[in-house]
Amino acid sequence: MPKHASDLLPVLFVVTSCAVKGDTGIPTGYNLAEVTHPLEKLHTAGIKVEFASIQGGDAPLDGMEDLHDPVIAHYWADAQFRDAIANTVRLDAVNPARYSAIFFAGGHGTMWDFPDSAAAQNAIREIDAAGGIVSAVCHGPAALVNATRADGSLLIAGKQIAAFTDDEEEEVESTHVVPFLLASMLNARGAHHQNASNWADNVIVDGRLITGQNPRSLRRAWAWHCGTRCWRDRMRVRPQAFTHCANCARCH
Repeated sequence: MPKHASDLLPVLFVVTSCAVKGDTGIPTGYNLAEVTHPLEKLHTAGIKVEFASIQGGDAPLDGMEDLHDPVIAHYWADAQFRDAIANTVRLDAVNPARYSAIFFAGGHGTMWDFPDSAAAQNAIREIDAAGGIVSAVCHGPAALVNATRADGSLLIAGKQIAAFTDDEEEEVESTHVVPFLLASMLNARGAHHQNASNWADNVIVDGRLITGQNPRSLRRAWAWHCGTRCWRDRMRVRPQAFTHCANCARCH
């Protein structure tokens, strides 16, 4: 058992590299709130975070967020964070065995480069097989659409899941912009998408899969991550050491 928080296994944050919504010319990228709020929770818990993107390098931002939000303002003014998000590691260069969890942040850009990313699918498969946690919020679950387990079965088949809803997509006038409707696609792939009202705080925990519907779901999702003994224990050892979890039945 390590004595210092710096010894805990890190979490891998993955953001999109897609800067334009298809052939529309409309700028897009990752959602800053969906990165900074989880980051703040993990930093408070003493857990390291490292950043990757599909193509590596400077990740595109999906519009400037409200800097009146103190968490967003704090990280946007933080030189270390700005350097990390401007120099993300290319996801296919990452060793998934180094991480206890993977988190896919949202932003509309994810709808174009997450679903068919072999690197994302490989990272999910390896972290899941090792007993780690897979998490995503808003449009981040686009990474789960084609993700498989080590046995080739779809990761989300039969799983309860939350993601940006078809109604929310319609409200932001993007139904005919995105390549597919995320909630509908997740259902088509065998998941049980749990709709809440537009912009509701909706977090679903199904085993080691943790998903949130939209940016308002962030705080509660990551409070669950950081507040349970189960999560903290998984951070302290190689996930492969776990054959079962004595702390909660939700891990399997």
